[in-house]
Amino acid sequence: MIELEQAGREKCILVGITSRQVSKIEVGESLAELALLADTAGAEVAGRITQDKDRPEPATFIGKGKVEELHKRLKEEKIALVIFDDDLTPAQVKNLEQHLECKVLDRSGLILDIFATRAKSSEAKTQVELAQLEYLLPRLTRQWTHLSKQFGGIGTKGPGETQIETDRRLVRTRISHLKEKLDRISKQRITQRKGRMKHTRAALVGYTNAGKSTLLNLLSGSEVFVENRLFATLDPTTRLVPLNPAVSILMTDTVGFIKKLPHHLVASFKSTLEEITEADILLHVVDISNPAYTEQINVVQDTLEDLGAGDTSTLVVFNKIDLLQDRSIIPALAEKFPNRVFISASRGINITGFKEEVVKMLEKEFTIEEVVLPDSRQKDIAQLYDIGEVLERTYEDEHVRIKIRVHKRDRERFIQLKK
Repeated sequence: MIELEQAGREKCILVGITSRQVSKIEVGESLAELALLADTAGAEVAGRITQDKDRPEPATFIGKGKVEELHKRLKEEKIALVIFDDDLTPAQVKNLEQHLECKVLDRSGLILDIFATRAKSSEAKTQVELAQLEYLLPRLTRQWTHLSKQFGGIGTKGPGETQIETDRRLVRTRISHLKEKLDRISKQRITQRKGRMKHTRAALVGYTNAGKSTLLNLLSGSEVFVENRLFATLDPTTRLVPLNPAVSILMTDTVGFIKKLPHHLVASFKSTLEEITEADILLHVVDISNPAYTEQINVVQDTLEDLGAGDTSTLVVFNKIDLLQDRSIIPALAEKFPNRVFISASRGINITGFKEEVVKMLEKEFTIEEVVLPDSRQKDIAQLYDIGEVLERTYEDEHVRIKIRVHKRDRERFIQLKK
């Protein structure tokens, strides 16, 4: 691993590309988010540069003239870090670092670096290391020799850089080991979820920094780590949340999504993201005060589709209404999203309304069924606990009467057992 003590925050310049497909406004919003990512990683943004190109330059992404302009500015301002808003090929990184004589990161590399610093649990550290190594493997060439003694800090945390084919083989071996470890963790999670099957499960999903952890803390009285920065929460946290005197659910806070989330990261966080695919309902938390909230909604919905959770019943939770400048947008949003609620988790605004909406969703998703089985059918009785939430169990002579809450997707299994 490259290690270098940094005096203060690293200065960096952000680079983006505009084209016929991507407008200057979109690039500006994306660079603003990249600036937040850089700040989270510990960098100070000294400037932003955009280049108008229909397609990226294969060798340097932004073209020779722009590289020379950028190189001159880096020298004048003594800046040793450039962060690109799009993913770069290994060849582009190599060429840019040689021409610019500085450290070059792309958006994926920056996000992975943030995850490396945020990972606290053994599982999260394993997931991040796997993602970093898979990202790093195609970039393991001798290009790193000219950087290894010069640069450290952002983009160099985690497993670090290695060289030569022998090290490539070692990296592949390490990747294989990490995948096996995560497979074991995934099986443990399946066992844990089986133990929670008797409760209805909801997953908090949303763009990073939308307020999911704050909402869970408020509802459960717990103290999940909260910070006004991107990716404050990596590890899923599950808490029992009472909605009313008769109904409680298990609610899980999950890692936030973001535009252009590295696919290696999604793959390595598979066991964590299974909390989303296994949930009975999803609570999509949206920061309504963010000017880019519409795009953030689309990013989350696309990610849910990719995970196979696009059809799960979802309540859209518009959060931070206390920070909303233009309240005239609320009626239009209420019409566009039939299953929605407007709240402020930090101020505790309309939390009762939120709970009522969740209960309404559960009433649509679940039915209360009753079945009487002979006491001798213990195997079938045990399966009822896997199918739904057993609410009551009473004995009548040699029979057992069971009242159970069943999700609509499991009702056919219940009917078969009932026979």
